[in-house]
Amino acid sequence: MDTSFFSSAVTFICCIFVVAAAFLTRRSKSVPTNSGEDSCNCACSRGSCGGGRFEKTSFLNGGSSSTSSVFGGVEGEMVEKVPATLAAEKLTGASMMEQLVPEITTHALSYLDYPSLCRLSMTNSLMRKAANDDNAWKALYHKDFTLEQDSLTPINGWKAYYAATRAIMNVNADFFNIIKERSVPAMERFWLNADYVKCFHASGEYFTGYNAVIGSWQLAFNWEQNVNFEIRDVKARVMTDSAWVTMKAYLNMGSGNVTNVFELHNGRWYMVHHHCSVMLIHGGAGQQVVQG
Repeated sequence: MDTSFFSSAVTFICCIFVVAAAFLTRRSKSVPTNSGEDSCNCACSRGSCGGGRFEKTSFLNGGSSSTSSVFGGVEGEMVEKVPATLAAEKLTGASMMEQLVPEITTHALSYLDYPSLCRLSMTNSLMRKAANDDNAWKALYHKDFTLEQDSLTPINGWKAYYAATRAIMNVNADFFNIIKERSVPAMERFWLNADYVKCFHASGEYFTGYNAVIGSWQLAFNWEQNVNFEIRDVKARVMTDSAWVTMKAYLNMGSGNVTNVFELHNGRWYMVHHHCSVMLIHGGAGQQVVQG
């Protein structure tokens, strides 16, 4: 494991225990005490504790009573108290992590990235339960991808939807790597071999059918010079067996809107539709960004 995971995990655990200590201390202070009955300052309610015997002794002046202890025959005033967090654990039988409010745990997990959250889930059963919380993955999805799908309820949960979105994002990035490498064989493997696939290039030309689409990319790679472009504002929507990705492509002198559509076949995503349109800048047409 790399140092970034350990630093993230240590920070997360420290936050958990700080919040838990504050929460349990406040909780212990709010527990009412019964003034009419004798009480013990330690975790034990009565009887012997830690090998010592507790008994009530009265002051000679008949005043209020105090708690004293006898350890090995030596009497002394009981001044040591068990920490509130330990007492709470003994009373409830739960660990500090289990006593945390779920919202606090989810908020703490939101500071972790995708790899750290996955590694944290492999540490123990308690961390696995916390790291698999659906709200934590929903927060991570909105942080890494988009806020547009806040009202969405994924069928298999946000963790599975996050993984599917990340997979389609990687496939979409592969498409632009193929353009930069100008590889026709890679482009042939990338598209679904079907007669309904379509490609709309920034030049305004469009092609239908697998052979026509691949031929258009071959011409583009033969005639166009190498171009450097940047892809921004990438947003994806993933369905059961289809997905589409929208983005903006930027060149030095212009920009364009791009939409890519994919279909899932035999466990692999294939492109079935590509549309690149030049953005209008100051009433005129911007320069072509992604040739097609």
